[in-house]
Amino acid sequence: MMKMKFILLLQLLLSASLSFSQTQKVEFRTKKIFKTLEARQGVAVDANYFYTVNSTGIGKYSKKTGSLVLSWKDTEGKVVHLDGGVVIKDKLFCAHSNYPGIPMTSSIEIFSTKDLKHIGSHSFGIKYGSCTWADFYDNSWWICFAHYDQFKKDISKGTEWTVVVRFDRDWNEKGSWTFPQNVISEIKPMSVSGGSWGTDGKLYITGHDSAKVYILKLPQSGSVFDYLQSVKIDSPGQGIAWDRCEKDILYGIIRKDNSVVVSELVSVK
Repeated sequence: MMKMKFILLLQLLLSASLSFSQTQKVEFRTKKIFKTLEARQGVAVDANYFYTVNSTGIGKYSKKTGSLVLSWKDTEGKVVHLDGGVVIKDKLFCAHSNYPGIPMTSSIEIFSTKDLKHIGSHSFGIKYGSCTWADFYDNSWWICFAHYDQFKKDISKGTEWTVVVRFDRDWNEKGSWTFPQNVISEIKPMSVSGGSWGTDGKLYITGHDSAKVYILKLPQSGSVFDYLQSVKIDSPGQGIAWDRCEKDILYGIIRKDNSVVVSELVSVK
């Protein structure tokens, strides 16, 4: 009898926790906006710097002053379309594709955060789609491969085919998930441009140009992320990155004027 009561109490607590996480009101408040030279596709961040990404170049900036420290530009014509980035220790990992080329090819391009030298690459070939962002969470790589309605007549796959693939440290595929229909409907005809895992175990994603962050979580069953809520933000779409050295701080960009927006996620009563 006591055991049954304990199980019922545990289920009630878990249910209350889940309900709270899904309905809690939050908002992003802009704390800083930095003007940069090349914030066109994405942004990454570490303890002291943020890194802006455009299709063929990267900028390294001071988090305190917003001043440019270093820049890198592809001079060999091998880089076509860099996108979202993430810093892991002393390396910057950038999503890369041949967008808008068909067939879609993708890779992860790796740079040293110290001097922005290109130090490595991992190719996905043409298997998945157009790589738009990468993150490392729960001892795994999470890579988003986009599809776009503009190519549907050529490859019979539109935005709804966008997928996040989970890999282990050695790039062995461990699973994949698609996005909820309500999110797909809002981001069409483009795709999921940014994504970053929060410390709360939720996945935060953005579209190409909508001033919203969509909050998702892994489903208990099935192959589609669970939708929790969407939150307005002053950075309309493109790449995002959680600052894992400061609590509840998210970096995003405004591509029309090459700005980096620093936002804080706060609870609203």
